[in-house]
Amino acid sequence: MNKKILRLAIPNIISNITVPLLGLVDLALMGHMNSEIYIGAIALGGVIFNLLYWGFSFLRMSTSGFTAQAYGEKNNTETITILFRAMLVAVVAGILMVLFQVPISWASFKIIGGSYEVEQLANQYFRIRIWAAPAALSLFVFNGWFLGMQNARYPMIIAILVNVVNIILSLFFVFILNMKSDGVALGTALSQYLGLITALILFSRRYKNLLQYLSKKSILKLQPLVHFFKVNSDIFIRTFCIIAVHTFFTSKSAGMNDTILAINSLLLQFLLFFSFFIDGFAYAGEALVGKYIGSRSFDKLKQVVRHLFYWGTGLAVLFTLLYIPGVRILLQLLTTQQDIIDGAASFIPWVIAVPLASFASFIWDGVYIGATASKAMRNTLLASAFLVFAPVYYFLNPLWGNHALWLGMLMFVLARGTIQTFLYKSAILKPLR
Repeated sequence: MNKKILRLAIPNIISNITVPLLGLVDLALMGHMNSEIYIGAIALGGVIFNLLYWGFSFLRMSTSGFTAQAYGEKNNTETITILFRAMLVAVVAGILMVLFQVPISWASFKIIGGSYEVEQLANQYFRIRIWAAPAALSLFVFNGWFLGMQNARYPMIIAILVNVVNIILSLFFVFILNMKSDGVALGTALSQYLGLITALILFSRRYKNLLQYLSKKSILKLQPLVHFFKVNSDIFIRTFCIIAVHTFFTSKSAGMNDTILAINSLLLQFLLFFSFFIDGFAYAGEALVGKYIGSRSFDKLKQVVRHLFYWGTGLAVLFTLLYIPGVRILLQLLTTQQDIIDGAASFIPWVIAVPLASFASFIWDGVYIGATASKAMRNTLLASAFLVFAPVYYFLNPLWGNHALWLGMLMFVLARGTIQTFLYKSAILKPLR
């Protein structure tokens, strides 16, 4: 079982690790400019795209779970239909984002806020990067589908190519063409379309024989279509809660001052860095749990869950030990602004606590997605966001300020893992009997 987990987890970790490295490079490029507003600009711009793209991340999650179950059942018709059904939603949603970019931009900045200078630069960043929305959403679908087919290598190839090209283009636009946050946005947009072209080529090489099982009637068949949108609506609400917490976190950071916004933006990279490692095992859980549910192999299902938590615990301990000496060292590499480095010192203990507090929530997400147990995921996130994160922040903010924001984030991820642990038997095992 460990070999099966690692066969899926390692390529996902390799592909995931390119994402935070890209974020770190972008922040480092802006961190060496002559003002902190450039860090704030891509932080705010990034939050808007988190709001948009995370909102549609159900396309990757549901596609992965549904495809893995169809793969386990050896149902070729449903396997290829899932891909085209999700791609239709992705392309339409991406085009609508481009068409309605002006009201989306206006509403986003009304919600998030920030200083005038940061907002102007972030708006410029948004207006360039939004043109990649159809490609970005389509890549969600392809990555989820490949993973459901037990193929973690193709998403790895796509992610490495996209993010390496993105870094090269950002460096070129910033250092050669003397662009700033707009150069980072342009590099991101161009690399997304390169990724989509790569995904289409890879699909054609290995899976085009499945097209013979596809029909327009199967795509629009009512019952699976209703189930597809029901699961996706639950995952959307679940994801919206995560977006709300992260957007609130950045908005409140921006409301304090530009220095706190820069500090929190840099420190959040350590949470994201760990998440992309642990998500490698969560993604393995999606593929294997879905496969074993589809093939009705319930003993193997329990076994894979148990082994995923062994790996998750070990990874959390390792990152805690690395973060104790490593956070301040990496901060000095990310920015030359001493006031930001000094200001971040008192908040570093929160970052060190993140791996052990959060690993269970990531592992369970993979298990629940593979099982398409979307209702339990939705309820877990509603409780964690509105009954844990919000009260912790609002009760402690008058006394603790930014520390209350970080404690709320820590309790949020801890609550997610705890609640899903209690729901495991009733939400996943009981319906399979």
